[in-house]
Amino acid sequence: MQYEIIPVTGFQQNCTLLWCDRTSDAAVIDPGGDLEHILARVDALQLRLTQIWLTHGHIDHAGGTGELAAKLNLPIIGPHKDDEFWIDGLAQQSQMFGFPVAQPFTPTRWLNDGDRLELGDERFQVLHCPGHTPGHVVFFHEGARLAQVGDVLFKGSIGRTDFPKGNHDDLIQSIREKLFPLGDDIQFIPGHGPMSTFGQERKSNPFCSDPNFG
Repeated sequence: MQYEIIPVTGFQQNCTLLWCDRTSDAAVIDPGGDLEHILARVDALQLRLTQIWLTHGHIDHAGGTGELAAKLNLPIIGPHKDDEFWIDGLAQQSQMFGFPVAQPFTPTRWLNDGDRLELGDERFQVLHCPGHTPGHVVFFHEGARLAQVGDVLFKGSIGRTDFPKGNHDDLIQSIREKLFPLGDDIQFIPGHGPMSTFGQERKSNPFCSDPNFG
């Protein structure tokens, strides 16, 4: 399994391509915008884009989803149904944040905690991690020791919880009870900014570090 991070939109959101080495089947996680750039990388890497995965319904992560799905007839996988109100409000989000008007869509499949996703020969686990949004999900590949965590956790920080239906206590619980137990060695791709490991954040993140670490 391989991946490439493609920062998109003025928010520099970490859209991510994941693909299976053997089949070249690829999924794009959180195509928030700049679709031409994303598709150029798909072509350059000679991949076959087969799925769209969403961590949550905020405009910088989901804004290009409807257009991309319609253009290539792709299924939209995720997030959890508790983010349906965010997806239904994408047009309003577009206006608020100065994005191109998002094409409406309904996910092909809502995700739940413990679901499994397949991409060619690769298998991913879904973790429902509410807090930043109520329906936020994380994608975890055990073999690669890699997680795509969206806006749950960042290097040295955590996701905002001051949006509608955000919840700080839920977010900390998601990080400490769902993510950190996966292992200190797990590398993660955040929704914005540089990668880190769960161990590094468990040790030193001022917002969610584990006082019992080590």
